[in-house]
Amino acid sequence: MKEQIEKVLTDVAARYNDRRLHVCNLRADVDEEGGVKIAGRVLEAAYLEAIRQSLPADAKVDASGVRILRRASTSRTMTVATNLTDLHVEPSFLSELLTQVTNGVTVEVLEEKDKWAFVRQRDGYLGWAYKPYLTDAAPIDATHIVAAPTMPIYAEDTSPPEALSRLLGGTLVQVTRTEHDCAHVRLAGEMLPAGWVPRQYLRALATLPLPATEARRQMIEDARLYRGVYYLWGGGSAFGIDCSGLAQLVHRLSGYAIPRDADLQFAAGRAIEGENFQPGDLLFFTGDHSRRKISHVGISTGGWRIIHSSRFHNGVYEDDVEQRPHLRDNFAGARSFLPPQ
Repeated sequence: MKEQIEKVLTDVAARYNDRRLHVCNLRADVDEEGGVKIAGRVLEAAYLEAIRQSLPADAKVDASGVRILRRASTSRTMTVATNLTDLHVEPSFLSELLTQVTNGVTVEVLEEKDKWAFVRQRDGYLGWAYKPYLTDAAPIDATHIVAAPTMPIYAEDTSPPEALSRLLGGTLVQVTRTEHDCAHVRLAGEMLPAGWVPRQYLRALATLPLPATEARRQMIEDARLYRGVYYLWGGGSAFGIDCSGLAQLVHRLSGYAIPRDADLQFAAGRAIEGENFQPGDLLFFTGDHSRRKISHVGISTGGWRIIHSSRFHNGVYEDDVEQRPHLRDNFAGARSFLPPQ
């Protein structure tokens, strides 16, 4: 029985082994009477059900030692209160950066440790966030999204205008009133004050998602605004961005939600046949050391030309895939998240 339960745990762990989306850390003991005691932590109760279904029907399983992180009865949400915060692999600023989230993004709190919270985004992406940068306050009723890579927010009744903070592309705001070419906006939490921003840098959520033809044009315009932003693993803003972060951000600005990382995007997108790539299609590449693992993505500007955030350039630049052997030789395929035309 012990060997059987160990094999079941190994099989289930292999099914849920992507730490970006799952938590499955289990161990088991078998007593003299054949009873199975399981301990550890999992994301969902369904993981335990998978174990039970793989064991003999008469197996006595005690899972009281397992902590299930997602329970409806203990569900708690918090909202990002600063202009930008990170999600890390471990509860430490020194651990690997997984991604970044902007003000107004709501996350589900699964676990807490000191000043850190283990959180889950709406797309299922997991990571540790610094809890003082989150708030329990109710999310704002967002009306617009910041479309510029970065822009200041100005204090009221100051001359000359006094910049209070800086908002980043993808930030959700609530417009409370407008005057001339300015909009007064409110943000989530109390760390960022309400203030004035230029109206032309806001995009109304009511207009999103953009129709496919318009989205393709807009995504390229938005991506080009990030040219020169330096490469940052896990970055997702004008303060530093990686390849899949750029792809995810420009889709979000046109109203389309896509997965965070390149391999997840490749798996989820609609396959594009042939080489007649349209603006906004995503071109994917494997690594130099693994021809099976997706490790890079670029946004087609039409055909083989792409805009991407690259270590090679240390930032966001445009390239011709056919003129870059390290891209051409590692091309893995194209995907799209826009409706077919």
